[in-house]
Amino acid sequence: HVQLEESGGGSVQSGGSLRLACVQSADASMFYYMAWFRQYPGQEREGVAAIVGTRTAVYADSVKGRFTIIKDSPGKTLYLQMDTLQPEDSAMYYCAAHQFSMTRFQPLESAYDYWGQGTQVNVSS
Repeated sequence: HVQLEESGGGSVQSGGSLRLACVQSADASMFYYMAWFRQYPGQEREGVAAIVGTRTAVYADSVKGRFTIIKDSPGKTLYLQMDTLQPEDSAMYYCAAHQFSMTRFQPLESAYDYWGQGTQVNVSS
């Protein structure tokens, strides 16, 4: 049974930083795609950042230049470094993982196999 566990959420003022972490319980090389999504109340989840393979990173336009997605060398932990946070970044953040490489898989849009429970980020102005 694969588990993804997020941590690192919290409250911060506008312009501040947070670092989210996601620890996955499977074999380190199991997932070809790993990503962070966020969800605003009453809305669907939206892709924030993803790593394809070992190092190719993809970002949503809204976070480019402010957020950095990092997967540690063993592949067990996924991080999201969030800098210059804005109130509109306030949301529940979820870690997601997908096992196999697929030609038409859209890292920030497609359905992922596994999801964490989420960690809340609140940014005050």
